Amino acid sequence: MREPISPIRPTDAAARALARSLISGASFGALGVLHPGTGTPHVARIALAPAAGGGLLALISGLALHSRALTLAPQAGLLVGEPGPKGDPLTHPRLSLSVTAAFIAPAAASERGLRALWLARHPKALVYADLPDFRFVHLLPTAALLNGGFGKAFELTAADLAQ
Repeated sequence: MREPISPIRPTDAAARALARSLISGASFGALGVLHPGTGTPHVARIALAPAAGGGLLALISGLALHSRALTLAPQAGLLVGEPGPKGDPLTHPRLSLSVTAAFIAPAAASERGLRALWLARHPKALVYADLPDFRFVHLLPTAALLNGGFGKAFELTAADLAQ
């Protein structure tokens, strides 16, 4: 019996550039965590912004299930990349990231100007950004799988994704 052919292509500069552009252009994503009560997978749509120095930022409520889940187990999955206006959504590039979440203390977030950065990208967040249960979390990629379109799959490392 023949060994199946791997669909994963060698990672090249174009794949790295596409992955980085999906990260820098991400405004929303699907975050996958383990439910803190049951251990079953749970996925939530969250708002995102690129973080200075790499990775992504999210502003999430401590009341949200995914916030509690990240507090208990900071490893998570994050899917970024929106379908284009035409064609099959599965032919558009998307990036599935393995991330480690690190919550940012309010004083550090203030010092780094994260509120202003966030509101520039998500102005409607002004309604909830200053509520006491909301805090920033840095989602730092550890690995990724890029689907750049039909027949264009690549495995990327954290170094491949670094800006």
